[in-house]
Amino acid sequence: MADVLTPDQRRLNMSRIRGRDTKPELLLRRGLHARGLRFRLHHKNLPGRPDLVLARYNAVIFVHGCFWHGHKCPMFKLPTTRAEFWHGKIEQNRRRDLSAHASLAHSGWRILTIWECALKGPRRLPLEGVLDEILRWLRSDEPEGVIEGI
Repeated sequence: MADVLTPDQRRLNMSRIRGRDTKPELLLRRGLHARGLRFRLHHKNLPGRPDLVLARYNAVIFVHGCFWHGHKCPMFKLPTTRAEFWHGKIEQNRRRDLSAHASLAHSGWRILTIWECALKGPRRLPLEGVLDEILRWLRSDEPEGVIEGI
């Protein structure tokens, strides 16, 4: 199916998609702050610029959008328009994620990835359950963790 928008309209729509302060990220930040956790946002000196840095727990949290990071869930669908471009872009994002995770792990950081589908969409989990799982992971010694929709 052809794109219903002109190239200029599509470019404008895509340029307005944010990379930080997204709705899923804001939900988690509010919930974690209400539970007494303090964190830094988008630390510039860490690989991958994690969304949340909890230095007290030597942990970082990434909130990944299912489309932009190519998650295998119902919220990800490769566009049919310019499919080759999008496949390359998403693969590049995945490689960058792996590289950032490897660098952080090598530096001793613990890494938690929370997928967008855990917080919105048909497979979402209750927000309180996600926050409980984050707290459980922070108190454990697990080096990596993933929270995704059911």
